[in-house]
Amino acid sequence: MRRTVFNEDHEAFRETLRAFIEAEVVPVYDEWFAAGQAPRDFYYKLAELGVFGIRVDEEHGGAGIDSYKFEAVLYEETARAGVSFGGSGVHVLLGLPYIKLLATDEQKKRFLPKFVSGEEMWAIAMTEPGTGSDLAGMKTTAKLSEDGTHYVLNGAKTFITGGVHADRMIVCARTSAPTKEDRRHGISLFVVDTKAEGYSVGRKLDKLGLKTSDTAELAFVDVKVPVEDLLGEENKGFYYLGHNLASERWGIAFGAYAQAKAAVRFAKQYVQERVVFGQPVAAFQNTKFELAACQAEVDAAEAVVDRATEALDAGELTPAEAASAKLFATEVAHRVIDRCLQLHGGYGFMNEYPIARLYADNRVNRIYGGTSEIMKSIIAKDMGL
Repeated sequence: MRRTVFNEDHEAFRETLRAFIEAEVVPVYDEWFAAGQAPRDFYYKLAELGVFGIRVDEEHGGAGIDSYKFEAVLYEETARAGVSFGGSGVHVLLGLPYIKLLATDEQKKRFLPKFVSGEEMWAIAMTEPGTGSDLAGMKTTAKLSEDGTHYVLNGAKTFITGGVHADRMIVCARTSAPTKEDRRHGISLFVVDTKAEGYSVGRKLDKLGLKTSDTAELAFVDVKVPVEDLLGEENKGFYYLGHNLASERWGIAFGAYAQAKAAVRFAKQYVQERVVFGQPVAAFQNTKFELAACQAEVDAAEAVVDRATEALDAGELTPAEAASAKLFATEVAHRVIDRCLQLHGGYGFMNEYPIARLYADNRVNRIYGGTSEIMKSIIAKDMGL
């Protein structure tokens, strides 16, 4: 079946991106993997390529294309090459929607040009030690100063992707206590300068996968945040978080599908080249059946994420639909990548093979952005259950 989600502009971008990956990423990716992060100056190269400005309006230095399809191409091409762009994904997928939705005109003039140029990398700090998916249970506080000029931020965050390289961090903090009627009340969002006194980056976390992504712990001790850097209205942060979770979950879903598609590609190539018992592994019926079953699952996931992409671009992707897409695509990827690794035999367990790194990278997809169990709860609630 012919896909209709991409047009000629997307395919031209794909060709440019594929050449960029082959020239700028593949030759040095092992070094990034060993270092546990991509170098900061690589993000300037992404900015020059135009990756950061696609969905930013022309007034602030972007291309003004209000579509997630170019990001979808990026997911497919990085997965195809068995690489990632480090922690830069949160810059666009997570950071930009909050700026576009909540920033004042004055804030956009301050923030967006440096966002597009890569001069300021963005990330978002939601999760706290001990709270996990329960965002309403966060303990980080932001108290307005007596003179009303700034907030004083105190607390800690963990599992913050892009946390090492970030220049601006969207921090979720309590400005008011929760009410008996609504635990979610009282959360606000702040744009915090990571160079501010009292802001510190703790451990760069040693993860099972996503080794080139800088994920860190953060601490805030009496960090002064100017009132001009409150993002949106005070105490409405939980609503804003919920509003943007649909696009975040779409990104995880599409990324998982792209990983599954790449896994089939890696496995097909391997079994055609690997000879055992005097014939290619691909010649065995079991191999053919396994890859055929994997391809069928990838085809189904592709249809789901393509439909979600169209809905997202149209502004019609509901929280339940995003949860459904994420649940389905991530579970498919889990099964497909595991089966494709099995076809590699012992070599599939070696990090020098892309399938091994893909296996480790994929595991978090069923956890972050809301666990699979949370997705099921959202879907069930939408069903009236």
